[in-house]
Amino acid sequence: MNETERSGVTSDDQACSFSLAVDAMGGDGGPEMVVAGLAMAADRHPGARILLVGDERRLKSLLAKHPKAAAICTVRHAPSSISMDMKPTTALRVRDSSMRLVMNAVSEGEAAGVVSAGNSGAMLALAKIVIKTLPGISRPAMAAISPSMKGDVVMLDLGANVGCDWRNLVEFAVMGEAFAKAVLGLPSPTIGLLNVGAEELKGDEKLRHAADVLRDSPLANQFHGFVEGHDITAGTTDVVVTDGFTGNVALKTGEGTMKMASGLFRQVFTSSLAGRLAYLLVRPALGRMKDWLDPRRYNGAVFVGLNGVVVKSHGGTDAEGFASAVDVAMDMVTHHFNEGIRDRLVHMTSLTATRPVVESQRQSVA
Repeated sequence: MNETERSGVTSDDQACSFSLAVDAMGGDGGPEMVVAGLAMAADRHPGARILLVGDERRLKSLLAKHPKAAAICTVRHAPSSISMDMKPTTALRVRDSSMRLVMNAVSEGEAAGVVSAGNSGAMLALAKIVIKTLPGISRPAMAAISPSMKGDVVMLDLGANVGCDWRNLVEFAVMGEAFAKAVLGLPSPTIGLLNVGAEELKGDEKLRHAADVLRDSPLANQFHGFVEGHDITAGTTDVVVTDGFTGNVALKTGEGTMKMASGLFRQVFTSSLAGRLAYLLVRPALGRMKDWLDPRRYNGAVFVGLNGVVVKSHGGTDAEGFASAVDVAMDMVTHHFNEGIRDRLVHMTSLTATRPVVESQRQSVA
């Protein structure tokens, strides 16, 4: 990494006035959480330039208490904000909201990316209307990083598209590969299509056709084939591709399992004297495991496929989690995420546009 990248300033960034436009009014913690998170992020990205959008008087008061954040931020006043329960159609009509203004900053080339902890539905709707999708991408997808036994795994789509066809899945594979390169630093990430089994006969026609296209594409050497649910946590592939319905169910199931396991550990180690003594012995190892699985490390879902970087922080996160979302956005800007997608699409678009869907004579097997 060169000196420019270490400072947080990139060639993409230099064409914009700001590295990121940050919505200060989203999330349960509000501006206090956002500014505290930016103060943490400033240590890792001292050369970043942040356009901080929200209630100007409130933000300037908070920045006075966080000089590190103040050093990288420029405040822009937003007269209104988008509530967490506002409908996307209503949010689209609020043209002076902090969320709308950060989207405008990217659309107008003023900032390279957006970070917000606000309303997910409103954020996706605004991003699609204001920033728009990249040429060659039919639908943006939501991608995020999850832990596995072998390291971090990129999953998409996680809810932006409930129903998908084979072309969408191929596009998700292209975007997921670029995401893994930019954020995880993997030179040649492997890709798997989530299915009900690993055998070629498994699944429906759209899955099998997407697999056939990927096997004939520039991603052929990186395409592992079909993967199952247990392969996500096993780390069988670096990227797991699926439709938004299945991906969201898998994500929420994983989150629920982690909460259940945490609760069971607590019961085991507090229910008896022997359990409390055992806890003292394993506490260092449990501490390391807790840090590894800390959801704040994985905060920052990304709407990929847009004509700019758009990162959605969890609404209930704290300052440390918001700083992680800023890290993800800065990694994507620094490592030319969208350029990676564009390069792949040059080779992929003609393949997906001209290849007909041939009705397979193989019978779908559940």
